[in-house]
Amino acid sequence: MDEILKKAQDAIKKSEKLMVFTGAGISKESGVPTFREAGGLWDKFKVEDFATLESFKKRPVEVWEWYRMRRDLARKVEPNPAHYACAELDNNHEDFMIATQNIDNLHYRAGAKRVLELHGNLFRSYCLECGSKVDESQADLVGEVPECVKKGCKGVMRPDVVWFGEYLDPDVLEETTRFASECDCCIVIGTSGLVYPAAQLPYLAKRNDAAIIEVNPEPSTITAIADYFFKEQAGIIMPKLASN
Repeated sequence: MDEILKKAQDAIKKSEKLMVFTGAGISKESGVPTFREAGGLWDKFKVEDFATLESFKKRPVEVWEWYRMRRDLARKVEPNPAHYACAELDNNHEDFMIATQNIDNLHYRAGAKRVLELHGNLFRSYCLECGSKVDESQADLVGEVPECVKKGCKGVMRPDVVWFGEYLDPDVLEETTRFASECDCCIVIGTSGLVYPAAQLPYLAKRNDAAIIEVNPEPSTITAIADYFFKEQAGIIMPKLASN
């Protein structure tokens, strides 16, 4: 372990373009429920009831209630040592990006600045009519189904998250794929590697001969291409990787 850790630390230290790619596992350590594993959210709730545009149009009140519940849960948890380690890497590397599949805002709360959210942000909403986006900290959305805060628009606001059947933001996808294709080191934390197109990022990095460092309590589909694999909690390993 010590030898592998030292080699991974060296790869990070020498990196001139460093990417961190995070999935649900990093936030699970903070107490955020995951979706796909046994006992996850999709064992308790049906995808088609809460995470599609069709369900929102049919039952907007119930969908908003569910997302307010998830916001309340996310507010009650705190960033863990792995989130803070990612923020430390952000501070110490000139050319850097965190690409996250998570929508819980924990990377920002830990102090990271260069974060691209592939699947949106739980605390942001946008109008189905005019497309205006608003962060929860910028305006209070009132009503069971909030209306657009833009003057003159009476459109309906929805959570700014990617639902099933929807495409990722093309600008975010383009920027993350470009960065992954150019990076020389990619740290993959807590993702199953099953959700595309986000899961392609480590493979794009590998094609560029980037060092792939995976941190995951269990092997994933990405483990086969990892140069260094740490079968451990991210909160234990990431501070060691970032402290070099």
